[in-house]
Amino acid sequence: MILYVAPSIMGIYYSFTDWNRFTTEMNFVGLDNYKRIFSGDYNYLSYIKNTFYFTIFTTVFKTFLGIGLALAVNKIKFRNFHRAAIFFPAILSMIITGLIFKSILHPATGFLNQVLEMVGLEFLQQKWLTDIKYVFGSVMSVDIWRGMGGYIMTIFLAGLQSIPGSFYEASRVDGANAWQNFRFITLPPLLMPSITVTLVLNIIYGLRVFDIVYVLTNGGPGYATEVLYTAVFKEFGKGTYAVGNALSSIMVLVMVSIGFLIIKKLSKNEVEY
Repeated sequence: MILYVAPSIMGIYYSFTDWNRFTTEMNFVGLDNYKRIFSGDYNYLSYIKNTFYFTIFTTVFKTFLGIGLALAVNKIKFRNFHRAAIFFPAILSMIITGLIFKSILHPATGFLNQVLEMVGLEFLQQKWLTDIKYVFGSVMSVDIWRGMGGYIMTIFLAGLQSIPGSFYEASRVDGANAWQNFRFITLPPLLMPSITVTLVLNIIYGLRVFDIVYVLTNGGPGYATEVLYTAVFKEFGKGTYAVGNALSSIMVLVMVSIGFLIIKKLSKNEVEY
């Protein structure tokens, strides 16, 4: 805890200074770095927008697909095998995943475009990682693929298996079908603790995403996929440490606030059994 909180507090302090690598002096400048970020004169607002866009899109898809996968493998034959197969992408490091998909999505030699050509669907071939129209969607799709079957599915699977079977037996006696069981027993009340946990984890991950974006596109083409933490990395690389700390501090405050609000809101809907 100390190793996390202490650097965060120091980072917030440095964000109010002009700390950089070009001079040994460090002066207090107040909110100047934050004014620079929110002034609109630079691309920082675009980075923040991209970060939120990435977070919302991947969170929604990973949550729904994770629930779907958990339901699919919950009572399937050879379910342990299927669970392991679906969970496998989460074992791979993000760097390895990024390098694999960077090869798959290569416009000239990539596996995806070659397969599309083999089956006569050349019109679907795209420059997945270099065309502004498709690059952000490609990056998010890779992240969703890796995340939906990992801890997301596992948490939902644990939530499903913790629901007493007597609830479903009672509903069947009353004539409820499978959709009604899911709609009125599983999803809203009894799976809510799992939904709360996965939402918080997905949102925090999305807001601090770095590695998959850095490996696949390095924020390009141009600034099309630049997110907040790739910008922080580049600010530190340029030696503007104070601006990098200001960007990082903004996102830390956002993550803490959003996580607190989600837990507080969704915890009211949880049901004890």
